[in-house]
Amino acid sequence: MKVGATYQQTFLTENDHIGIVDPTFLGSLTGVSGNSCVDSNGDPIAAPCTTLAPFDLTRGGTLFPFYGHTDVKELALYAQDTISKGNWSFNLGLRGDFYNGLTTHREAEPRLGIAYNIKQSNTVLRASYARVLETPFNENLVLSSLGCGNPVLNPMLGCASTGINPLSPGWRNEFHAGIQQAFGKYLVFSGEYIWKYTHNGYDFSVLGSTPITFLIEWQSSKIPGFAGRVSVPNLHGFSALMVFSSVAARFFLPQLGGAGATPSAPGGVFRIDHDEKFNQTTHLQYQPWKRGPWLGFNWRYDSGLVAGSVPFADVAGGSVDLTGFTPDQQFQAGLACNGVRATPTVGLPGSCPATQFTSNLVQIPTAGTENDDHNPPRIASRNLFDIAVGHDNLFHGDRYKVSLQLTAINLTNSYSLYNFLSTFSGTHYVTPRALTAQIGFNF
Repeated sequence: MKVGATYQQTFLTENDHIGIVDPTFLGSLTGVSGNSCVDSNGDPIAAPCTTLAPFDLTRGGTLFPFYGHTDVKELALYAQDTISKGNWSFNLGLRGDFYNGLTTHREAEPRLGIAYNIKQSNTVLRASYARVLETPFNENLVLSSLGCGNPVLNPMLGCASTGINPLSPGWRNEFHAGIQQAFGKYLVFSGEYIWKYTHNGYDFSVLGSTPITFLIEWQSSKIPGFAGRVSVPNLHGFSALMVFSSVAARFFLPQLGGAGATPSAPGGVFRIDHDEKFNQTTHLQYQPWKRGPWLGFNWRYDSGLVAGSVPFADVAGGSVDLTGFTPDQQFQAGLACNGVRATPTVGLPGSCPATQFTSNLVQIPTAGTENDDHNPPRIASRNLFDIAVGHDNLFHGDRYKVSLQLTAINLTNSYSLYNFLSTFSGTHYVTPRALTAQIGFNF
């Protein structure tokens, strides 16, 4: 039996200076063109325009300062034991967490794991349950908790409300059920189904077009999925490994706190951008002689993550509104209207008939079928291939060994998106084809 305690204390200080660098930002908040705080009749417009004007750097403004500080203290007490009886194995544990940050929270967390070994068939069955405390991330914790109550920061951060809602820890019920099966000496399979249900689920938002992230807290989240692994041990110089998984990441409104606007989810449920129906990676390697060269091959398939904001037609036979997307964003998403593609500087017409609207990088739902929960826009599926050849002992030395490896990543030079307008990390493409050579000297 094992018992213990851990204690962590984080001294968190935030010193931020924020200003407006988009000359159209104030106008987008007030609906007035020209970034002016005066309407068409010459009358001044009230907040947020007049509140933000002193911090608009395009009009000679200055930076808005924010200073925040807190100490985040966490104490955990735990006890655990492993009990074996015949073919059965039990893992038992109890943990208690005491969190004291901008809010306080106490959570008792029981854990139970059971495994049964069927030796005659080389089968292991397993299941587990854990209660887990989900604490807020410390990065920008103070600003995310208090910023929406500030009249200047609220519109800058795109807050959904004006209240101050310090972020509180959440708690998760997590279940695993799995099987491991060996087929003689040649094949081993291991797989499990995972189900996570979290109260007070967390996600991230970004500040404008910057890499600065802020916490968002939702009422709950449900994350079910499965993961598997198939492996072939070394068989006459040949080995193989395949791993695969699927995950659904569903978050439920309302938004309880944090900076960032609530997404458009009429059904109250939406999927965040690490939701993916299926992905797999297969690795094959062959070394015909123990002291000779080897050849490796990788195949990666992704069905496509949930994309960020993507234009689509609300109704069948309708048109797609593109006015909210810059030409560069349209180009990044591979958008085209009637076969004419957007470029980084020349966008598509403001409206495109749904029947003529296409993309080679994003899966866009058929007009009238988009649903934030059951049919969201996704990144287009892709296949990526890598190949490597090498020798671990080029001159067959005993004391000194020279190794050489040549690698080609993304062998077919696939032009694909990894994500698009992700709330957490923005837009990224997969790595283009890259050729590398590596030589090593071992002594």
